[in-house]
Amino acid sequence: MPHTFNADRRDKIAKQKYQVTNWPAYNESLRQRGDLTIWVKDEALSLWTARRRTSRGGQPKYSDLAITLCLTLRVVYGLALRQTQGLMRSVAALMGFDIAVPDFSTLSRRSKGLALPSTKSRATTSGPVDLVVDSTGLKVFGEGEWLENKHKTKAKRKRWRKLHLGLNLVSGEIVCSDLTVDDVGDPTALPGLLDQIGGAVEKFIADGAYDGTPSRDLLATRFGEIVEVIIPPPKTAVASPQSVLVPSVRDRHIAEIQTKGRMAWQKSTGYNKRSRAETQMGRWKAVIGPKLKARHFDNQKTEAKIGVRVLNRMTELGRPKFERAA
Repeated sequence: MPHTFNADRRDKIAKQKYQVTNWPAYNESLRQRGDLTIWVKDEALSLWTARRRTSRGGQPKYSDLAITLCLTLRVVYGLALRQTQGLMRSVAALMGFDIAVPDFSTLSRRSKGLALPSTKSRATTSGPVDLVVDSTGLKVFGEGEWLENKHKTKAKRKRWRKLHLGLNLVSGEIVCSDLTVDDVGDPTALPGLLDQIGGAVEKFIADGAYDGTPSRDLLATRFGEIVEVIIPPPKTAVASPQSVLVPSVRDRHIAEIQTKGRMAWQKSTGYNKRSRAETQMGRWKAVIGPKLKARHFDNQKTEAKIGVRVLNRMTELGRPKFERAA
């Protein structure tokens, strides 16, 4: 039945309106995202050449920092590898640096298993983290729907990767990430995400895909009783046999949903904040793109890690501040 069939008789809830209160600062941060001086600094060009190694084999010509810088420009400006080489060559000429620029084949080869320079995370120095975790799909190189429809070829299973992100609700920073193949479930990727968090997690919010004993036991083992787990149980969930004497957190959530309803439970527990993770996924696909440019899985993992660094850098430049409109 169409959604609008009973639209004239359905109770309407007006959409809440918010307004940005720091437009001048936020506008400037948006302009800085395209500023080359934000992404290319003199310190990076001074560390362009790789250190000489004492082991056998050929000597690397470019440092990991140089390769990371080139690949970062590729992600920021949505370029192919050859155009990335041309952009970096012009940047070096404009800045007056007499350096060799890695060619596109070198960038592709070195991106496999690239060790990215460490960045200081605000999440590990500001106390416990309010963590929200979610995942989304990213397209990869392959035949598109247009080609299949034009030549009437047999429909193939579309290839894609799954991007897992963990967001700090307070700072807006992506504190953990992973790129997996499409058949890896969200609970399976959770241990690898938690390994990337150096501090404690005070609140963990995720959708129903993480509901289950393995995820809850993992969080309890890692962070103890300090962590507050907010995962919605499914509609068919039933309380455990010990719910009468020793109810678990999940049992209390089931009882509250049965008593007050799911919408009231979302508001009382703060589960609505999970929408911030969905917003971050939409931000990724709008800024970085819905498709991975690299063709090999190892290179795709490096591309995803660089995309996380780019979004975090943009977040540091400035975030909008909202207040509810009257």
